[in-house]
Amino acid sequence: MKTIHHACYEILRNQGLTTFFGNPGSNELPFLKDFPGDFRYILGLHEGAVVGMADGFAQATGHPTLVNLHSAAGTGNAMGALANAWNSHTPLVVTAGQQVRAMVGVEALLANVDAATLPRPLVKCSAEPTCAQEVPLALSRAIHTAGSGAKGPVYLSVPYDDWQQEAASGVDHLAGRRVSVAGLPSAAALESLARELDGAANPVMVVGPDVDASEANGLAAALAEKLAMPVWMAPSAPRCAFPTTHPCFRGLLPAGIASISRLLEGHDLVLVVGAPVFRYHQYEPGEFLPRGTRLIAITCDINEATRAPMGDAIVADIASTLEALGNAVSKTARPMPDAMRRPEPAPNEAGPLAPERVFDIIDEMAPRNAIYVNESTSTTHLMWQRLRMTEPGSYYFAAAGGLGFALPAAVGIQLAKPERRVIGVIGDGSANYGIQALWTAAHYNIPAVFIIMKNGTYGALRWFAGVLQAENVPGLDVPGLDFCALARGYGVEALHANSGETLASALRQALAGNKPVLIEVETRA
Repeated sequence: MKTIHHACYEILRNQGLTTFFGNPGSNELPFLKDFPGDFRYILGLHEGAVVGMADGFAQATGHPTLVNLHSAAGTGNAMGALANAWNSHTPLVVTAGQQVRAMVGVEALLANVDAATLPRPLVKCSAEPTCAQEVPLALSRAIHTAGSGAKGPVYLSVPYDDWQQEAASGVDHLAGRRVSVAGLPSAAALESLARELDGAANPVMVVGPDVDASEANGLAAALAEKLAMPVWMAPSAPRCAFPTTHPCFRGLLPAGIASISRLLEGHDLVLVVGAPVFRYHQYEPGEFLPRGTRLIAITCDINEATRAPMGDAIVADIASTLEALGNAVSKTARPMPDAMRRPEPAPNEAGPLAPERVFDIIDEMAPRNAIYVNESTSTTHLMWQRLRMTEPGSYYFAAAGGLGFALPAAVGIQLAKPERRVIGVIGDGSANYGIQALWTAAHYNIPAVFIIMKNGTYGALRWFAGVLQAENVPGLDVPGLDFCALARGYGVEALHANSGETLASALRQALAGNKPVLIEVETRA
């Protein structure tokens, strides 16, 4: 007899989901029973860290990744991290153990009441199969849904007595299924868009995370060069989709309506590729676009297309559309934009380091193909100015702004990309939300480098307090944290830096080794 358990592991194996991230509870034990030797289970000590690690791993590989959570409580612990995964189009298959079917109705301990509703609206779909024989189909559907179209997390709740039930006949068809999405616009639509770009007097391009996710950075650069377009990164971008050293690159757009409109002044056509239009943050009223400016967006997400407050949208595959568009437009006679000047090196001053100095040292010492994971939110603009990011997949940030992303994500990304060095740059406030991931890095010897920017305060909140004219606000400082002691408690080597020289020495030591290292850097508030 083929059990549901056996059939589902065949599906997972054939679909390439052989790395699990999880924190098991009693409901999950029957699913994990007789764990196959060709699978690996990455244990995290908190569900938020588990989803953060899986988020980084799935984004870095580009493939669906399985997360195993515990009933309602484990799902609840993971919801903040799930918000980031939803906004970054991360293909996660999130399973959660449910009580036995006979006990759900009486709401026994560890029953997930109304399980399918719990994670919405942070997943593409959510389900609890109506019977055990439906579980393999539901799992297969979840995998293909997570990895197709606009990718994203899905949620599947499974009663734990289902796993040993007999699978239905015909279940073997599911393991080898493939689902493909053909998303190229029609020839007429491409011709019309190319005509608009060719006819524009001063076009500008805004690129977003889905360009990097589809490995289309080079295609975006080729289109920008052909049309001599300046290129901005979309506001609050969770990935870097354009080489920051390219002469067309203009930097990271701010996240306010009026500020974006001001920077787009003088451009008659704005082409947005692979990004929402736009992901605003602080409320800054103004016109969405300058007068006389037209906007066209190319997105893989119908939700992003329909919720944009202005412009036209084309829902299509990002990479193939950029390639076709690059072939369709004519090379312009306009001169290339002048390259942006890199900022002057920060002075080497005594006392806590200026963030600019930290980034200068990192940029000088890190490998050119290093991967940066950012959660020092108050210094994000400085990071974009000072770090040279030229390779695809070089930058990750919490797409929904949910803290606790960077430290776990750095672990997951390093696990997915062992040939590159991952450097997490994390604020001392942010680090506490995912600190448990240090244990996973130590336990599995995942050699990510974690740089903690320690200034004793929530810097982003202090900035926002100024924007909102909110004075005498409590809870903005986090003094007395010893990240070296915390790291060592989790089994990670820790180094303290209080000058440019000690930071350079610590970073040199960390990069020369092949184990996780945390560097606590004293920085200015």
